[in-house]
Amino acid sequence: MTAAALAAPAGWVARAAWGLPVALGAHRRRLRPTVTGSSRFYDGKFHNTLETPALPPANTRDGLLRQMHEERHKGLPGAPVPLVRPEIPAEADALAVTWFGHASALLEVDGRRVLVDPVWGFRVSPSPVFGPTRLHPVPVALEELPQVDAVVISHDHYDHLDLPTVRVLLTTQTAPFVVPLGIGEHLRKWGVPEERIVELDWNGSTTVAGLTLTCTEARHFSGRYFYRDTTLWASWVIAGPQHRVFFGGDTGYTPAFAAIGAQHGPFDLTLLPVGAYNDAWHAIHMDPEEAMRAHGDLGGRVFLPIHWATFNLAFHRWAEPVQRVLVAAKKSDARVVVPRPGERLDVLDLPEQTDWWTAIGSADDHPDHPRDAGVGSAVLARTLSRLLSLLPD
Repeated sequence: MTAAALAAPAGWVARAAWGLPVALGAHRRRLRPTVTGSSRFYDGKFHNTLETPALPPANTRDGLLRQMHEERHKGLPGAPVPLVRPEIPAEADALAVTWFGHASALLEVDGRRVLVDPVWGFRVSPSPVFGPTRLHPVPVALEELPQVDAVVISHDHYDHLDLPTVRVLLTTQTAPFVVPLGIGEHLRKWGVPEERIVELDWNGSTTVAGLTLTCTEARHFSGRYFYRDTTLWASWVIAGPQHRVFFGGDTGYTPAFAAIGAQHGPFDLTLLPVGAYNDAWHAIHMDPEEAMRAHGDLGGRVFLPIHWATFNLAFHRWAEPVQRVLVAAKKSDARVVVPRPGERLDVLDLPEQTDWWTAIGSADDHPDHPRDAGVGSAVLARTLSRLLSLLPD
């Protein structure tokens, strides 16, 4: 074999591993001192209230790999996703929301601003070479956002906690990062100063600029490498003097939503995940009908579906999550709003909803559409196969 032939795979491996130690975040040894006081943390990890398998049992793994090979293109849009350049006022409004795609949004609550799960990176992965890439560009540069009062994070998965985004926010914003237990250690490793980190357990609260931010239960898991559940996952209540917003982050359905609604609701606006569902991980990702049920449990008035459209993370068709949500909403007469990425909505003066997603469809509807799944498919399939083989039966 020639030197050039040997150098090619070595170069690819070097590129794939570039920056990995930093992107992975804090090691579990560093995390442990900050999390052991939680009643949710025992046996070396955090636990859900309900029994919650995070990944499929051994008898479904072969089927999951086959599905990944055969159906990975379903989640791609069939045409460019329309973007809106947000028109964000100089002063925050009483109740408004700008959705940037996936779970990233800017909330305006009683004259204050809260940025939730901001992910501006091109690839949601610790590697610059493989992992899901964006299905649409970011609607606006992160540097162009106005000053916010808080940055809220739901958990430490790469599509919700993004190192490149944190690095920009570190220099362009002065707001604190309000996070579940353990995530502060990731932020400290990335250079975020202690005075800008607030870590909370479930049911813990902090007050920022007149808003009460409460860390509430979610049904999910965490982990940025082989060690799982070393940091806490959460949903959030953002409550001002007049208005309340619920941010679901990423979660499976849980009866805890009813308790959260009873204690902290009703909510003027809920942002709940509706995408990336699959039978293999039903316990940790809601399907659209469950999200609609959660909205009702919470006492929500207006429902904005999140966790869809931006990254190809499952095997359902691109627009299917929002289509199913709207069918479910008709049965309960719920108000659902589906902004285009970058679109800002005044929740107290909502326009009529227009269907912008049906015409885009799925890449499967367009045989000639480029089918780059954005995942480094062959490499990721081998990686997933290896990871699944390491899991206990």
